Amino acid sequence: MLTPETVKSYIEQSLACEFVDVKGDGQHFEAVIVSEVFEGKNTLKQHQIVYNALGDKMRTEIHALSMRTFTPEKWKST
Repeated sequence: MLTPETVKSYIEQSLACEFVDVKGDGQHFEAVIVSEVFEGKNTLKQHQIVYNALGDKMRTEIHALSMRTFTPEKWKST
């Protein structure tokens, strides 16, 4: 069974992040991701960046991933 820690490591390996937190039950996961890569991009583009970073794992290992993405500046103001 896939763990939240494994999903977190997948994200961190493929995307330069300042902060990543993942929770889940082995099939459904929720993530908070903070990255400078998101700067100047809307939410849809930010999510696409994460999906692209996860690649085939989104089709084969991760059943569902909901996420909240932030730039470092936006994260500091939350």
